[in-house]
Amino acid sequence: MRTFAQTPSGTVLGVRQRAGYGTLVAISPSGEATDLSQLHPGYTALSTPAAAPTGEKVALLVAGGKQPGRVVVFDLAGKPPAHAIIRRSDTETVPASALSAPEPVSWKSFDGEQAHGLYYPPASEGFEGIGAPPLIVIIHGGPTSQVVAGWAAQAQYFATRGYAVLFPNYRGSTGYGRDYMLKLRESWGIYDVQDAKFGADALADRGMADPSRLVIMGGSAGGYTVLQSLVEVPGFYKAGICMFGVANMFTLAADTHKFEARYLDSMLGPLPEAAAVYRERSPIFHAGKIVDPIAVFQGEIDRVVPREQSDSIVSSLKARGVPHEYHLYPGEGHGWRKQETIDAFYKSVEAFLKAHVLFA
Repeated sequence: MRTFAQTPSGTVLGVRQRAGYGTLVAISPSGEATDLSQLHPGYTALSTPAAAPTGEKVALLVAGGKQPGRVVVFDLAGKPPAHAIIRRSDTETVPASALSAPEPVSWKSFDGEQAHGLYYPPASEGFEGIGAPPLIVIIHGGPTSQVVAGWAAQAQYFATRGYAVLFPNYRGSTGYGRDYMLKLRESWGIYDVQDAKFGADALADRGMADPSRLVIMGGSAGGYTVLQSLVEVPGFYKAGICMFGVANMFTLAADTHKFEARYLDSMLGPLPEAAAVYRERSPIFHAGKIVDPIAVFQGEIDRVVPREQSDSIVSSLKARGVPHEYHLYPGEGHGWRKQETIDAFYKSVEAFLKAHVLFA
């Protein structure tokens, strides 16, 4: 993970991010900063700059809202600066006119503070919709992470089928300053849930989403927010899509991998002192409040969020007759690796949405 590189002349080339959008910036040895965004129109997500050992060349991983990932090299000494494409991550056969471009959006949340995110309207080519579009609110994982304005195949999948997509960078996300990121400390399950809800409400008020066709979707930590949202605001979303979502915070604290050991001490509080908070914020103890249709997807050998967590949620849904689907994928862990699983997942999601959101 790298955000800057230094050329042989001493110039520092760094990636600056604002509101989810990346910009390449050059800082001279004297400290003068120059915005180089004119060099990369269409590239709004940049990472991992690497300077050449000679000359003024820099390689980056780049992408854009309508541009799949590439490896590119900029020659800053060229007149004008040269731009070479070294590798493409995709075939790039879909024309940009058929895709959706993300837009930065902000809204006031439940406590009057600002929350932020990225909105993808339905792709315009081939659609003549009537009224506001259905909205899929996709919650990022982490939870300390963010969604940037790069290539989001998942958003394009839904946008090219007539859905609008909102990626909330709820309070606790990175990219909006340290104070914003620290908001989630001991508040996981509050700000993520409410910022997503109020973001969907704000888009509906602006005519950018149909309030009667709101969907919440997420995996892992994002799947937790899906479950917690269906517990906290039943009836607000038309349906939920949960991929390997955290349901039991006690189990997560006890069984998580070494990289995230003690992570929940900051997100919820240390145990045993915060046991009441863990119980309050664990959807498994409040699964009886989930009444909205939900599709649950789980890898059979997931060691980060074991299948028992999804099994427990589904058991409650089944016992109470709540409309649901449960898809358990053999040989899959924390996320899908097999092409056949990915194909089956999206076909199942699309069929679920048609049954419970579009034509319900």
